[in-house]
Amino acid sequence: MSKVPADSPPNSSPRRCTVFQHRYVGYMDLLTDQATAIAYLDDHPSWFRRCAKPLRAEPLGATGYALGVGRVGAFGFYVEPQVGLDLLPQANGVYRIQTVPVPGMADPGYEVDFNARMDLQEKETPADLADLAPRLTAVEWTLDLAVSLHFPEFVLQRSEGWILRTGNGVLAAVVKRVSTMLTAKVQADFHQSVGLVVPPKTLKRLRESRQV
Repeated sequence: MSKVPADSPPNSSPRRCTVFQHRYVGYMDLLTDQATAIAYLDDHPSWFRRCAKPLRAEPLGATGYALGVGRVGAFGFYVEPQVGLDLLPQANGVYRIQTVPVPGMADPGYEVDFNARMDLQEKETPADLADLAPRLTAVEWTLDLAVSLHFPEFVLQRSEGWILRTGNGVLAAVVKRVSTMLTAKVQADFHQSVGLVVPPKTLKRLRESRQV
């Protein structure tokens, strides 16, 4: 993993920490009852790493993963971020994911604060899809993400407003790319796991019908 040096050179001023933030809301529907959806999601060791590909996802304790999202950056400054995620057990149809440390990882020059909530709600299936399943489980998640970066001096020569606008845009694009990919894979994997053949166009509709 590419890392930013943790210590400033002698006689140099400390690097300024710049914080980028993004909130993301995503949706998908699973053509099944809530109990079946929960049983699948609870068994994340059987699907998370497979669905995360081509991203790297290594087990981290009993409920966590060290997830690498590839090389990202701007301003001529790039990192290959890795974040530890703890997939907490669901409670009353609500899942939460929080950041945890990745053991043995030296200071990479950034910090990630990842807080996600996923809610499940069982509903009737739309009439035109009732032949596939009588009930569906609507899944909605909200991610609040903050990334703190210690930039080198050549980046800090640009205006703070420009850095924030560009960095927030890069963060939003990365979150959307990863979330869209992972959602599609999990949704397809779930339906395959229960032996339900759902046309790709229908799966896409079940991901995007509530997007605004």
